[in-house]
Amino acid sequence: MASAVECTDENVREYLLYRGFTSTLKHLDNEIKADKEKGFRVDKIIDQLQQFVQSFDLFGMKEYWRYLDRRLFCRLEDVYKSTVTKLRTSLYRYYVINTIQKGNVEKTQEFFQKQVQELQGQAEWRDWFILPFVPSPEQNPTFSVYFSRQWADTFLVSLHNFLSVLFQCMPQPVLLSFDADVQKMIALTDENEQLRQMLFTLQTENPEQRNSDQMVHHKLPLYVQNMDRLGDTELDLVSSQRSVSTVTTTSRNFLSAFLPQGRRAPGKPAPVSAGSSPSQAAMGRKDQSTNQSVKSKEAVQVKEGLPASGQISTSETGSSQQQQQQCSNQSTNQGTNHKPRNKRIQEHEKERKELFSKPPPQTPEKKVEVVETEPPPETCTDPPESSTSRTNGAGADGGGLSAEQPFIKLSQEEYGEHHSSIMHCRVDCSGRRVASLDVDGVVKVWSFNPIMQTKATIMSKSPLLSLEWATKPDRLLLLGSGVGTVRLYDTEAKKNLYEMNIDDTHPRILSLACSPSGSSFVCSAAAPNRSGNNESASRLPIPASGQLLLWDTKTVKQQLQFSLEPEPVAINCTAFNHNGNLLVTGAADGVIRLFDMQQYDSIMSWRAHDGEVYSVEFSYDENTVFSIGEDGKFIQWNIHRCGVKQSEQLLPQDATGPFVLSGYSGYKQVQVPRGRLFAFDSEGQHALTCSSSGGLIYRLTNRETALERVMALGGHKAPVVTVDWCSAVDCGTCLTASMDGKIKLSTLLAQKS
Repeated sequence: MASAVECTDENVREYLLYRGFTSTLKHLDNEIKADKEKGFRVDKIIDQLQQFVQSFDLFGMKEYWRYLDRRLFCRLEDVYKSTVTKLRTSLYRYYVINTIQKGNVEKTQEFFQKQVQELQGQAEWRDWFILPFVPSPEQNPTFSVYFSRQWADTFLVSLHNFLSVLFQCMPQPVLLSFDADVQKMIALTDENEQLRQMLFTLQTENPEQRNSDQMVHHKLPLYVQNMDRLGDTELDLVSSQRSVSTVTTTSRNFLSAFLPQGRRAPGKPAPVSAGSSPSQAAMGRKDQSTNQSVKSKEAVQVKEGLPASGQISTSETGSSQQQQQQCSNQSTNQGTNHKPRNKRIQEHEKERKELFSKPPPQTPEKKVEVVETEPPPETCTDPPESSTSRTNGAGADGGGLSAEQPFIKLSQEEYGEHHSSIMHCRVDCSGRRVASLDVDGVVKVWSFNPIMQTKATIMSKSPLLSLEWATKPDRLLLLGSGVGTVRLYDTEAKKNLYEMNIDDTHPRILSLACSPSGSSFVCSAAAPNRSGNNESASRLPIPASGQLLLWDTKTVKQQLQFSLEPEPVAINCTAFNHNGNLLVTGAADGVIRLFDMQQYDSIMSWRAHDGEVYSVEFSYDENTVFSIGEDGKFIQWNIHRCGVKQSEQLLPQDATGPFVLSGYSGYKQVQVPRGRLFAFDSEGQHALTCSSSGGLIYRLTNRETALERVMALGGHKAPVVTVDWCSAVDCGTCLTASMDGKIKLSTLLAQKS
């Protein structure tokens, strides 16, 4: 941020000179010289504080800290106040220790005389008032640690890190974001130019060369170039063996996902030809020395970068003529060998038998136990996430072709307009707009196709706890507050249409679900908790009471109140089936309830989790229900047999919550799940869940283990708290929202099996 500020200052100076605003330029220079924030240079701020300490300027140090408090610290959330207080206490102690180390007893006594009114009631300063009277305080067990160089360095580093993170998280004006936008545009331009060059290279291939790429007969390995012509089945085996060994070491090509199927490496090796006799296989197993030589030749060819039969790279397409010339020269040189022809044929036949006697390599299926918080390196199926905000599928997580990954990650973009943790993030039915809500009650309505753009910003005086898109029309947004009201907001007209008073005794609107018919919506209202409206606080040991209400969207009136048995309880999550005839709910008492929306009655209910139910959804065929609860379990329930589990799996805490974000100086933020914790793709075969560094995609199985991890999206630096999966467009878009206010949009392309 400091570099962007300096660059912006220079640009402003240049503009003022260009316009002739010389007096304004003089005022700007004078204010920059007297800038107490030092151009957001953290090192200069630390140097200024150290200068006050070394010069025993207690008044200047206090005034400078008060300025930082008024300018920066007072705008932070309440959870940061304890961190600021600890840093101020450490700064005062750093000053006192310096006065003693320099032998200036008068300044030590002056500090306690001037600060006695402020510090005498604080427990952490209770033992420090005897410090001026201790003969050797550096040897006293109470104060010895503060005289060490390690403590001073730790304090300065902590203060430096806190200010650095604070400056990075501050909302920046448009001028400061200009430099970042320019760098992003430059990176995208370079990326597009590289892709354009690759596409031009592929399109300018001559027809003979393109045919030679598609027909593997012209791309034989060197050790079989002088053999007799192999059969098609045997040649496919050679190609598959070479491609399997090479595809794991070479870089994945982004454009290979869009090439015809004949130009890709085969996913499974072809079976051995029936023409290989048992005697030939036995001969191949007996001669181990020749087999080792063949393996060494293959390794040499891989190191030399020889192309596999099923892969296409830029170097291969750009220098194919040179490779053909080299192959022809090698054939000519080998043809002049003075060995007898029959002897060479016998040796080649021997190598051929040994080659086909080896069983085709089988690529082991990679599985990851989902109970682990961080998968071990050897089971990780994805490369690290790139640091840029938009990555190509060639180098991103899961971007390359593999047998385990059902999707190609084409790109990943970031929406960073929020400045606090996200609670909800939902895509509308048409897949055109996204609504996201943070813990500060700010709602952003934005689009991502064709470009990412904020359409509306909704500010609320009362805290907002839930949101839901209306189905008809899909431009309407339902917003549930913490004071017992639900607002119907028009995102195109940017105004409130209605504000409905739900219930004063149950003011917290925890969940909203709009019927697919668009004529009504379900509202879950709960009683206030002891901690007020702080949703980051821990839950009560006894579930709060609540109501489940049905409201008519057109008349804006309450239709009925559902019966919640055995007792009224807070409903955390709700979901309709495809036609709105069924409603499933998950409650704070761990019970899942299924309602018939034609009879407006409860069909069945069962205890699903030990603790609260955080998220619940219908399956693709709507014969089962999936749920995630406070006990960390992901369970599939059969709705035709009450309370019968079809599968169950234990998920890590970073997928189920409560979510924890740790920071400097012991800072810790805890957030209870509010948004959707999992979402399905368009075919209901894969599920997207939360994790500490991004979304995780699992394949749904019919086995006892419900999930099988297949892909990690990555890209986040803070825990992901809610997800959504939009399949309304051709390429599915996964949304993952985290506690630092960042939302990642990962565009996926399904690989056809």
